[in-house]
Amino acid sequence: MRTSIEAEHWGLPDRIRVSGGEVAARTFGEGPPVVLVHGTPAWSYLWRKVVPVLTRQHTVYVWDLLGFGDSRAAPGIAPSIAQQAHTLAELIEHWGLHAPSLVGHDIGGGIVLRTHLIERIPVHSLALLDAAVLGPWNTPFTEHQQRYEDAYRTMPAHIFSDIISARLHTAVHQPMDDATATAYLAPWAGETGQARWLDQVSAVTFSDTIDVVDQLDRISTPTLVLWGENDEWLAPATGDELTAAIPGACQAAIVQAGHFLTEDNPHDVAHALLQFLGSTPRT
Repeated sequence: MRTSIEAEHWGLPDRIRVSGGEVAARTFGEGPPVVLVHGTPAWSYLWRKVVPVLTRQHTVYVWDLLGFGDSRAAPGIAPSIAQQAHTLAELIEHWGLHAPSLVGHDIGGGIVLRTHLIERIPVHSLALLDAAVLGPWNTPFTEHQQRYEDAYRTMPAHIFSDIISARLHTAVHQPMDDATATAYLAPWAGETGQARWLDQVSAVTFSDTIDVVDQLDRISTPTLVLWGENDEWLAPATGDELTAAIPGACQAAIVQAGHFLTEDNPHDVAHALLQFLGSTPRT
């Protein structure tokens, strides 16, 4: 069901059963299909200021990764990049899409590439935003959590919350207001949220993108690489390398933007995507 966008609320009302659990999703607008895939430690809230622009010309499909936002991984399912890519392939089949455009941020970039290259899902175009593809790409903070996972799992929840709150604020270049920070942190609140956070941290590894990197030179679909020029999590030079590795890829920098470029400069991100998607007409 296609729904409108309420300015004061963001939520994904649809629930879709997949092999790895239950996915929260939502569909907006009319036109050629575009699927948005967020990364870590975000959820679909990341796209709320981009969706209204894209829906001027496209049907936009938004979902929370398994273990993120309002989606739930089934018991025993690790929310790895490989699992998320398989889930995206299932969603594309569920929605009845043929060769949609895929947009991925952070590990979402690795997910959409793996969906195309490993799951063999045809795509119309690809957009990679501050994408975790060329490894090793885990930040020092993520590596520290993986190394001392038990310490992070057993520390008091309020202390853990303070740590990840401080970390979240480094994802942006512009100051993040309290309401926005609260929305990003909501899925990770309390002991349950702490466990969910560490479940995804322990599952995220660049080994899931090694076979993707080996096939980057086989990509023939139009590809856009967007990068926040002030990204402190994944250096902009990584975007240069990724662009060079994909035949014919184009690249643009988003000014005054950090890793969460859709927070810092949603206007330029949305219009860059709209222009790119509109420049690759369907046959």
